[in-house]
Order: sequence, then C-alpha cells, then structure tokens
Amino acid sequence: MALAKLKADTTAARLSGVSLPDGAGWANAARADALARVQQMGLPTKRDEYWKYTDPASLTAADPPTAALFHNDEGPLFDAVDRVRIVFVDGVFDAAASDDLSAEGLEIERLVDATARDIHWAKDVYGVLEARGQVPVERPLAALNTAMATDGVVIRATGKVTKPVNLIYLHKDVASDVTLHNVVKVEAGADMTLLETGPAAARFSKSLEVEVADGGAFHHVRAQGRDHERRAVTHCFAKIGAESTFKSFTLTFNGVLTRNECVLEIVGDDAVAHVAGACVGDGRDFHHDDTVFVTHDAVNCESRQVFKKVLRNGATGVFQGKILVKAGAQKTDGYQISQSLLLDEDSQFLAKPELEIYADDVACSHGSTSGAIDEDALFYLRSRGVPEQEAQNLLTLAFLAEALEEIENDALADDLRDRLEGWLSRHS
Repeated sequence: MALAKLKADTTAARLSGVSLPDGAGWANAARADALARVQQMGLPTKRDEYWKYTDPASLTAADPPTAALFHNDEGPLFDAVDRVRIVFVDGVFDAAASDDLSAEGLEIERLVDATARDIHWAKDVYGVLEARGQVPVERPLAALNTAMATDGVVIRATGKVTKPVNLIYLHKDVASDVTLHNVVKVEAGADMTLLETGPAAARFSKSLEVEVADGGAFHHVRAQGRDHERRAVTHCFAKIGAESTFKSFTLTFNGVLTRNECVLEIVGDDAVAHVAGACVGDGRDFHHDDTVFVTHDAVNCESRQVFKKVLRNGATGVFQGKILVKAGAQKTDGYQISQSLLLDEDSQFLAKPELEIYADDVACSHGSTSGAIDEDALFYLRSRGVPEQEAQNLLTLAFLAEALEEIENDALADDLRDRLEGWLSRHS
C-alpha cells in the first residue's frame, strides 16, 4: 500500500500540468495510449525490482536538476567520417548546423513533421514497439517518452546506405530538460548505420524504436556525452525480422546517472542481434546502468550481450541482462557476458544476469565477473620498461577490447578507441 501511494504521488507530481503535444489523429492516439500506460503503471521508484540498483528519483522529479556545461578541446567525434549530420541543441533542431536531410536510400524527417501528417509509415512503429516492450517488464519512463516527445527524427532506409546518419545532441543550457523520440524503419534488404553523439541536456530522455525487415541490417554506434553532471535515461526497442541483423554499441563517459535500456525482439528465423557497451567511470557521483532484455521467438537465431565497465574512486556500475527463449525458438544461440574492472576498493559492480528458456535445442550462456588489474600482466609490462600508469591504461584498453570489437566499422571503432585513450590519460 505504501509503495502504491509513493508511485501514485510521484506520477501525479511529474504529470501535473503536462499537456500532450498535438499532431495528426494517429499520433494523438499513440500519445494518449502511452500516457494511459504511464498512469496505469506509475513511475518507478527504487523499490521496483528493476530499479533496486538505481535510484530513479532525479529522472522522475517534476523539476530536473541542473547540470554545469562541460568544455573540452577535443574535436567532434566521428569528424573524419563522411556522414549526414542532424543537430539538436538542448532538444531543438538546428537546421543551420545540420546537413541536407535528403540522401540516397534514405527518407529522413523531423518527428514533429511526421506526426502532423494524417498518413505516414511511422504510424506502424511510433509507440508500437515501445508498447510491445512493456511485457513482461514494465518500462514506464519509455511510455512517458512516447507521450511527451515533441521532436526527434523518423528515418526509413530503402536501400544500402553508404553514409551513416549522425544525430548530434548539444547541451548549452544548464537547466535543459529534453525528451526526444527517434523512429527507424529498415526495409527488406536495406542497410544503414546510425550514430548518436553528445550530452544532449541536463536531463535527457531519449527513445529509439527500430524495425528491421527481413534481410535488413541496422548498425548503431553511440557515444554518450561528456558532461559530468548530466542525467540520462534512454530506451531502444527493436523488432528484428528473418535473416536480418541488428547491432548496437554504446560508449559512455562521465555523467552523474545514466540508465540505458535495450529491448530486442527477434521474430524472424536466422536473425542476428548484438548489443554491447563499454563505460569508464571516475568518482562516487558516477552511476551507470545497462538493462537489457532479449526475446528469441524464432528458429536458428543468435544474440550477444557484451558489456564492460571500468570503475574507480567509488564509481558504481550496474548490469541487468536477460535472455528469454520462447517455446519453439529452437537452435537459439544466446551469449551474455558482463564484466567490470575495479581500479580501487571503493567502486562497485552490481550484476543480475538471467536466462529463461522454454525450448530444448539451444546453446545459451551467461557470465559475470569483477576484478582488479592483473598483477602478473602489470609486472610484465613494467619489467619491459613501460611506466606503471601507461601499463595500467594498456591493460584497461585490452579489457574493453571485446566490447569494442562488436563495432563492425573499423574507422568508428578506432575513433572511439582514441577517445578512450585520451580519457584514461587525462584521468591518470
């Protein structure tokens, strides 16, 4: 009873005075349905099962905390890559800083324009995958995003796209509270890469819904922003068809609180779904949470979850990952690994790996470890003349390598690896 009242009070305070964005009939219906889901579920508290390791109070509060701006001398990430740039500044589309949204094999629109049309392909995706992802675990913050998002992009890939699309989220207002929602539809046989970079806001809520049709391929590489005081909750919902590929990788630096949820549903035979992440955290104010749910509902499919966290000076890392194999999903190959490298005795890694299997011809495994730098390897490098801090950085990069290897594009992986080396050097 006390928990129910707490959730009701939290939800009422957050929704007080909220009015839904206006759009075409289908968009209004999707938003109203999402708001009804929020009201029925209630916003999360730390007493919810999937939030017991992460306190959502700052994400659900009516008034968001501020976040000081972070300045650095590094150039833009992926600047050497030929890409289509789409820029948002504190959640507002910046047309002057963005490239032309027309590209071969791509249809790109702002969400605000798509939801104003009476007939649009996004109707079959927007809020639909998020609603499917509410079972068996409720994700009220994702529903809140669907209800309240005023902008984002909708992208349809109709062929093999040569240029990645780069969503760039800039943060310039210390009090910005941003909600963005992106929708991607990869048609049969199409192939595209989506990049996401930048801190975005003081408090950032972002959802991504991806539908990959039969034979399609979607590659997603994300680097979450550098602001030390930012707070972010992100959701990725994907529906993956037959003989298709979905691969997502996230690298996270800094931040007070980051919660990344990924919900993948494999519905077609012979599909591949990989989700991976790496984070480096320094200080007691750093809290990073990866929560993943992969459902196998087709034959002869493969999924991989690879997550690595480097933590020190009291930083906290969380991993909650589940593989659900439904009856009939024979010949499933499910792999899950979550590991942390603790560089001191004050940091902590909290892991909750799960397998739920209803088929008998499967190969599923999970593992989770926490440990310190290998003293033998450190001694070996020191004995070869490598300074101690440089040796520790080399071993740290080696630890993160398995996650980075999930990125198929070598140029993107090398850029992220260089940023990791820079971060480790600055924090030595």
